[in-house]
Amino acid sequence: MVGALAALLAVVIGAFGAHGLKAVLDPAQLNTFEIGVRYQFYHSIAMLVAGILYFHIPEKSIITGGWFFLVGILLFSGSLYLLACREVLGISSWTFLGPLTPIGGVFFILGWGMMVLGIGRSNFQKH
Repeated sequence: MVGALAALLAVVIGAFGAHGLKAVLDPAQLNTFEIGVRYQFYHSIAMLVAGILYFHIPEKSIITGGWFFLVGILLFSGSLYLLACREVLGISSWTFLGPLTPIGGVFFILGWGMMVLGIGRSNFQKH
C-alpha cells in the first residue's frame, strides 16, 4: 500500500512539475525536480516489489529494505523538490536541504542491500 501511494504521489507531483512549475522554474530547476520524480517512481516500484517478494520470501530484511526505500524517497526526492522550488517557496536560506539528498541516496543503497540480503538468506536456507 505504501509503494502504491508513493507511486500515486509521484504521478501527481510529476504532473504538477510538468504543468504547474514549467512557467516558474528554469530548465536546471525543472531537471532537478524531474530527477526527484524519477527516483520516487523507481523506489515506489521497489517498495511494491518488496511487498510481493516478502509474500514469497518472508525475510525481515526485505521489509526493512522497503522502509529504507521510503526514507530514501522522503530525503532524496523530497530534498530535490524543495531545492528546485526554494526560490518560489522563499526557502533559499534552508542550507540543510543539500546534504539530505545524498543521505537519501544512501538509504536507497541500503534498501537494495537489504533486498539482496533477504534474497541471499532465502537461497542459502534452501541449500
